[in-house]
Amino acid sequence: MASSKPKPTVHLLDTVAGNIRSLVNAIEHLGFEIHWVRTPTDLLTAERVIFPGVGHFGHCMSTLTAAGFTEPLKAFIASGKPFMGICVGLQALFASSAESPGTPGLGVIPGSLRRFESRDKAVPHIGWNSATPVAGAGAGARARAVYGDGLCGLRPHSKYYYVHSYAVPLGAVQGSGWDVAVGRYGEEEFVGAVGRGNVFATQFHPEKSGVAGLRVLKAFLEGVKVAPGVVEEEARAVTGLTRRVIACLDVRANDQGDLVVTKGDQYDVREKAAAGGDVRNLGKPVELAKRYYDEGADEVTFLNITSFRDCPLADLPMLEVLRRTSEVVFVPLTIGGGIRDAVDTDGTKVSALQVATMYFQSGADKVSIGSDAVIAAEEYYKRGKELRGDTAIESISGAYGCQAVVVSVDPRRVYVASPEATPRNTIKTEKRGPNGEEYCWYQCTIKGGREGRDMDVQQLVLAVEAMGAGEILLNCIDKDGTNSGFDLELIEMVKSTIKIPVIASSGAGNPSHFQEVFEKTTTDAALGAGMFHRREYTVKQVKEFLAEKNLVVREVEEYDL
Repeated sequence: MASSKPKPTVHLLDTVAGNIRSLVNAIEHLGFEIHWVRTPTDLLTAERVIFPGVGHFGHCMSTLTAAGFTEPLKAFIASGKPFMGICVGLQALFASSAESPGTPGLGVIPGSLRRFESRDKAVPHIGWNSATPVAGAGAGARARAVYGDGLCGLRPHSKYYYVHSYAVPLGAVQGSGWDVAVGRYGEEEFVGAVGRGNVFATQFHPEKSGVAGLRVLKAFLEGVKVAPGVVEEEARAVTGLTRRVIACLDVRANDQGDLVVTKGDQYDVREKAAAGGDVRNLGKPVELAKRYYDEGADEVTFLNITSFRDCPLADLPMLEVLRRTSEVVFVPLTIGGGIRDAVDTDGTKVSALQVATMYFQSGADKVSIGSDAVIAAEEYYKRGKELRGDTAIESISGAYGCQAVVVSVDPRRVYVASPEATPRNTIKTEKRGPNGEEYCWYQCTIKGGREGRDMDVQQLVLAVEAMGAGEILLNCIDKDGTNSGFDLELIEMVKSTIKIPVIASSGAGNPSHFQEVFEKTTTDAALGAGMFHRREYTVKQVKEFLAEKNLVVREVEEYDL
């Protein structure tokens, strides 16, 4: 019997950071076999190498140096063999970064990274943005910008997924002999991708960029460098961040022990007694996640609302959900629920960082922390705003970067007659209270909204931002399940309090609610759940509606690979 043709291979640098599984899944999806580079000598037999990375520039470079990779990586690049860097893998190619003054990069490309400084923009820069090749960068003074000379498969109207706080300013590389694709965040233009000869690198994550990202990976793996051109003026016109639409799936075990996607009103997920009182079953988590990905969801969030107390941590059902989802869904995946210090069934103590690592290794890109963040914030204020250093937020963001940590906030309105009636931060509200009160404050809750705490939402978000959270998932108990629209006053109050991105959640019932929250607040993303699960509207319909209202969204691209 004739042997099957061996798959082409690519060597992947084992950085042991972030969600490497997603990149593995994407490469294998494209028909390539992965070999790991775990020691410098492994580079000697590699024909093409990908260097992925997330997190801190200094930590990345110190890790490479300690493992003896610095000079062998430079030698591999100089050999002319294909080399690709992703995210921190791109940053490492440059001379230095303001994130780690005094720590040198590989120095393959001149220039240094600096932190985004836009006053009206959230940092980290999270979301779908452009990577559009520009004329006059390294390709010479040409009237038309091209994709060629190492910029693999990039298209001017495609959007790619970024998550970073530091970037290379476009001006730092213009005239350097390197070809550049540009992204724009606020008024700042930065390097979205760069290439020359055998070297290609992206600041964005192609493995999380849907069909557009898979196309880029495929072009690199197959050695395709040049594609048709685009007029530079047209290219610049389509740069910029899109409005993110996120699909959220509350997942729990039903009474039969099967994992289902569910939804409730004010977090009550059981049917009424007349309907049997069972857990509301709206579908299977992996199947629904794939459907939303196909419809154009920019991210998928799983919130695990079952404790699984009697299950060994390594066998948690949500780990398998993530593994299977990440094989077919190539946009960012967030998992919430149970990200805390724990004791395994055999008595072994497991830290929140170790739990998060299990989820990252199973396919998650971000973890969401809820009740434990409130408790940590209370302790933070008791210590006089002093960081403890080992909270879940601090330990996970320290290891994987702040972009990997989302804090899920569950506030409820408390109405008061005047600001003087409470020591908490209040707002004057257009929606008056039951006794005609004109003011309210937002009380933080824990345990799925069942227990209120003596802390307002502004105190909480300021504390978790200081601890290293990179994003806020802003729910609202009063709005949950109402289909009456987002709490705009809450969203704008939180946005004015912190610099990190905010995801608006709770209350979406139709596409106009997404339009309203994007036009009337400065939210960075908006999330829907029940309206999608019940098929009242699809993600695609929401995004088409937003596009008709001249709000920039990422379009779903046909799978043409």
